[in-house]
Amino acid sequence: MMRKTMLAATAILLSGPAVMMGQTGMTSGGPALGSQVAPSKSADALLRIFEGECMGVVKTMPAEKYDFSPASLKIPGSKFDGVRTFGEQVKHLAEANFYFASVVAGGKQEMDEKTIAAMKTKDEMVGALASSFAALHKANATLTVQNSFEVVDFEGQKATRSMAAAFAVAHGFDHYGQMVEYLRMNGLTPPASTK
Repeated sequence: MMRKTMLAATAILLSGPAVMMGQTGMTSGGPALGSQVAPSKSADALLRIFEGECMGVVKTMPAEKYDFSPASLKIPGSKFDGVRTFGEQVKHLAEANFYFASVVAGGKQEMDEKTIAAMKTKDEMVGALASSFAALHKANATLTVQNSFEVVDFEGQKATRSMAAAFAVAHGFDHYGQMVEYLRMNGLTPPASTK
C-alpha cells in the first residue's frame, strides 16, 4: 500500500511541470533545459495562465449577474454581508493590475481608480480588466536581468520589480477563486473546469 501511495505521489509531482509547460506554451520545442530565459518572458508566462482563466470567468458571468454577491443568498449562519459583488471583484482586479503594472514598470497607472469605480456595465468592466492585463504584459516586458531585483516602493513597503510581477498573479488568483465560487453559486461552470 505504501509503495502504491509513493508511486501515485511521484506521478502527480512529475506531471505538474508538464501541465504548466503545456499551459504556457512551453513544450519540448521550447528553451533547452539549463538555458536562461529572460525575466520578462518568465513573468509573462505566469501572467498568461492567470489571464486566460480570469478572462474566461468574467466573460462567462451574465451581465445581469454582475451585481451578485453571496449575501443575496441569505444562507443561515453565513457572514457574507459587505463582500464585493462579482462586478466589484472585476473592478478591483483591474485597479490592482494597473497598480502592479505601474510598480513593475516604474511609471504612472494607465487608468485611475475613479474611472474604474464609475463603471456600471459588464462590457466596461471586462474592457478595463482586459486593458489592465495589457498594461501588465507591457510592464513585464520591461523586466531585465539588470532591473528585475531592483528594490522599489510597493504599497509603502520595499519589494523588487519581479516580486510585484509575481504578486500581481498571486493576488489575482485569490480573487479568481472567489469569482469561480460566485459562478458556481449561480449554476455556472468556470471555463477551466470544462477542459
